[in-house]
Order: sequence, then C-alpha cells, then structure tokens
Amino acid sequence: MPKANLGDLELYYEIHGEGPPLLLVAGLGGMGAYWKPQLAEFSKHFQVMIHDHRGTGQSTRSDIQYSVEQMTDDLLRLMDHLRIERAHIVGHSTGGAIGQIMALDHPDRVSSLVLYATWTKCDPFMRRIFETRKTLLLEASIEAYIKATAFFLFPDWWINENSAQLDASDAAAVGGFPSARIAASRCDAVMTFDRKADLGKIEAPTLVFCAEDDFLTPAYFSRELAQLVPNAKLVTLARGGHACSQTVSESFNDAVLPFLMSRKSSQASDGLLKPAFAARSRSG
Repeated sequence: MPKANLGDLELYYEIHGEGPPLLLVAGLGGMGAYWKPQLAEFSKHFQVMIHDHRGTGQSTRSDIQYSVEQMTDDLLRLMDHLRIERAHIVGHSTGGAIGQIMALDHPDRVSSLVLYATWTKCDPFMRRIFETRKTLLLEASIEAYIKATAFFLFPDWWINENSAQLDASDAAAVGGFPSARIAASRCDAVMTFDRKADLGKIEAPTLVFCAEDDFLTPAYFSRELAQLVPNAKLVTLARGGHACSQTVSESFNDAVLPFLMSRKSSQASDGLLKPAFAARSRSG
C-alpha cells in the first residue's frame, strides 16, 4: 500500500478514480477509511485521495504536540509529494478545520471547499466534551475512549440498528489505536483551533454541511460558518449525527456531490495532476 516518505514521517494514502483531484480529509480519528461510503460514487467523477493523518492509522505515530496547523502542513506536503497543485477539499470535523486553514493561508491550492460537521471556535459546550474525552484517554483506558466515541459520532437510532457492527469495529480499533498521549494531544489541537476572525477572507466556493442532530459539533456552528464565509451555501439534513456521511451516506452523497460537480464543470482544468502522479499513485 502506498506511503509517502516526507522525510520526518510517512503518510499512508490511497487514490481512487480519475479526474480533477478531490481530497477527502477525515476528522479527529484521522483515518482515510472513514470515507469508504463515498469512494465508489465520488471516484466516478474525481480522482479521490484519502490519507491517514500523522499519528493515526498506517501513518507515522509521531510523539509531538499536535495542532490543526501542523495537520494542514502535513497535507500540503503530501499534495506537493504527489504533485497535486490544486484540489477540491471535503473536510469532516477536524478535516473541516484543516480546510479552513487551507482556504485562508493557501487559497491557490483550493478549487472548492466543503466544510462538513465542523466548527468555528471551541465553545464551553464543546470544550467540556473534549476535556471529558481526554479524561477517558488518560485516566480510564483507550477501550473506554473508543466505546464512548460512538455517542459523539452516531445518533441513538443508528446505534440501536448497528450494535453488532459497532462492537466489531470497536474491537478492531483497539489494536490499531495510537497511544493515549498522541490521541490526547490531538484533542488539544481541536480545542486550540481558532480562525474565526479570518473566515471572511475565504474566497473558495464553499458548501457548509451538517446534520441537525449533530451532538459533537452542533448545527449552530455550521450556521455561523455559513454566515461568516462569503457566499457560502448551507445545507443541513434532519438527522444523521456527526458522522452522517456514514449513517445516511446516500443523503450525504446526494447533497455534496452536486456541489462538487458544479465546481468541476466551471473549473474543469483546475489542479489537474501531472502525468507522473498517476503512475506514482498506482505504484506507491
């Protein structure tokens, strides 16, 4: 499986499909596999890249102080390594925070932006959640943290309908989970992120998307983002939770893909990958 050697770390990535580049950027869990329900449909129209963040999955488990700025820099380095000059970006939660920084600090690298179930600045409600998650990591166990994560990602009805699947995925996640220290530092990165004052400078065409029953990053964050990002379009689903791209994947795809396609048709030549990229992506 392909890993990009960036000198001080390796990032695991996958490429699916052909067409203009589309980066699907995962949230705090950091795993590219989060986007499995989107890959078949999105890769019919785009060359889709997913990756495991540093500290997660099959990427290097660096024992560093994590930040959203650092995660963004890692993604830029991966884009440079793969010769991706410009791309459409769909960022979930922490991935949406990465997307905000990309659009603000590197606008020439962003063709369009989807901010999905993300936030502007950590408020007391959200801070209490992430402090609790850190306590589970550092004072209880990784197993307790993983088991509790379902409450933050998924609505009650979905958990009830998928209990056996969740039990199996929780058990599988334990073996591949990073250290508690790394995971806690990534929680700190969420709590310290704040580019709210700059959001009015985003120029990329932007879709803000969430489910109304998102518990982890409540829908008021998305409404605020849609107000602060110039000309942003807001789309919400009635239900689906924080991980609605998984719980109601068809509804998610039906809402997000038309926006991406509209930008694809108007920017057909944006960010096309150099021929060397296609060969390298298949060989790793």
